[in-house]
Amino acid sequence: MDNIEVLVCDDSALMRNLISRIVDETEGMNVCGTAMNGKFALQKIPFLKPDLILLDIEMPEMTGVQFLEERKKRGMDIPVVILSSIATKGAAVTMQCLELGASDFITKPSGSISSNIASVSSAIIEKIASYGGKYARKNGKNIPLTETFVKQAKLREAEAAAKKEGIIDKIAPAALSQETFSPVLFTSKRKEPEVIVPLREPGRIEVVAIGISTGGPNALREVFAHLDPKFSRPILVVQHMPAGFTKEFAASLDKICPLSVKEAEDRDEIHPGQIYIAPGNFHIVVEKSTLCNVIRLSSADLRNGHRPSADWLFESVAKIYQNRALGVIMTGMGRDGAVQLAEMRKQGAWTLGQDEESSVVYGMPRVAYELGAVQKQVSLENMANEMNTLVKEHGK
Repeated sequence: MDNIEVLVCDDSALMRNLISRIVDETEGMNVCGTAMNGKFALQKIPFLKPDLILLDIEMPEMTGVQFLEERKKRGMDIPVVILSSIATKGAAVTMQCLELGASDFITKPSGSISSNIASVSSAIIEKIASYGGKYARKNGKNIPLTETFVKQAKLREAEAAAKKEGIIDKIAPAALSQETFSPVLFTSKRKEPEVIVPLREPGRIEVVAIGISTGGPNALREVFAHLDPKFSRPILVVQHMPAGFTKEFAASLDKICPLSVKEAEDRDEIHPGQIYIAPGNFHIVVEKSTLCNVIRLSSADLRNGHRPSADWLFESVAKIYQNRALGVIMTGMGRDGAVQLAEMRKQGAWTLGQDEESSVVYGMPRVAYELGAVQKQVSLENMANEMNTLVKEHGK
């Protein structure tokens, strides 16, 4: 089994040390080097050959943004995940980083660095496992499934919580290692899909609903950039993203998409050719209205660990539109959206799922496929064309 090699780039020596500790304590990951700014990172990359770079934004000599600009000029494809406190304050800068090719972002917690960085350790491990793992496999490394690393992170969180509450003093290192790291290879056998017999034949597509998570920011950029300018149906999107970022995310997508993209607001009327992005920390559902169906926001409990949840959106679309909808589930960790996409399929809706090869994490689309919810698996490269064709042929 090979390690995912990580380069940590941050101007704070304390942060480099704390982040490195989180990574190095995760079996199957290794910090191959650190850098205090983008300039030193560029110098070290050819020798260290990292599978992923954790990048701060505000640094002397060469900022994270400048590093990404230079990375783009040099044609580097090593995935970069932004880990910065400025991400919390400057959503626009974070979106600029995504536009320049960063894969994703994590916001450093506010307050004391030493006491709070552990609160995002699971997110750090998940992003490294997702993006770095995929890159490492592409380059011939033998890397376990992302879920293997996430399980480690969650068990360590549980251990820390138990220690804090005084339930346990410590877990023996050997026991913890044995419990958390039983590697599952990415080639593990998949279940045959269940068979869903729809209640009715697929009908005229009136709305498109998309559920997406890890890997989503760049995947949506790819899809939306290639939509037909004459795409005649509204698109509702649940992208798992923190509050405070979805408005800027929608604005960044609006720049490259031939359709209009906006952050959804409560009681927005659902109009053809408009894309609505669920706001961070709110579920979105469709509500039937006499003249025009509307979007409602909800702050109800998390579902499948998320708010917004794709299951909430798909459930309402299945109820309101039945067979007059297209449901799409794309790259993402876990199972959010899978069960209610199956309900959409049962009602007769058209459904698509992103394929394993092009997914950063084949979690959500995998579960949906195994539940029989996916009519057709499609690569990221072909997703926009498939959506264009279906709406053109079945949207009239």
